[in-house]
Amino acid sequence: MKKTVIKYGLYSLISGFVLFGLPFFLGMGVDFDYGELIGYTSMVLSLLFVYFGIKHYRDKVNNGKVSLGKAIGIGMLIALFSALGVAVFDYIYTSQINPDFASEYLEYSVKKMEETLSAEELKVKTAELTQQMKDYGSPSFMALMMFASVIILGFIISLISGLILQRK
Repeated sequence: MKKTVIKYGLYSLISGFVLFGLPFFLGMGVDFDYGELIGYTSMVLSLLFVYFGIKHYRDKVNNGKVSLGKAIGIGMLIALFSALGVAVFDYIYTSQINPDFASEYLEYSVKKMEETLSAEELKVKTAELTQQMKDYGSPSFMALMMFASVIILGFIISLISGLILQRK
């Protein structure tokens, strides 16, 4: 199991880092409207190695058998690698490449709210968002949130993969 987790985990880590950072590696600025879509898509793609890792373990290591619990365990260990890759890139991006990310995102959010909220509601929401950015806008916290997001998606993919691949 250890070799399978390390092999597919490293694939997942590298793909998570590269896919999450691909728009920036290619010199493309990402519009905030599409940034979330690109981020979640890259997370899910890097987590495909969860399925392949469980399948490899079942077919090549464990004589065609894997329980749901074992599948989820393998999947979550692989997902940890992916989460690490995404979180490391997120930290590098928000601390080195674009340290103004939090303030730029705040400005973008306020402009979007101007279209739909009254002046009074906008004032209240702007104050709330500004406080949230002060409280939670550090590169470390944002990287931790990315890590947690990938872990949650990893659990879902591990569960689905385990249900598909389990054999007793």
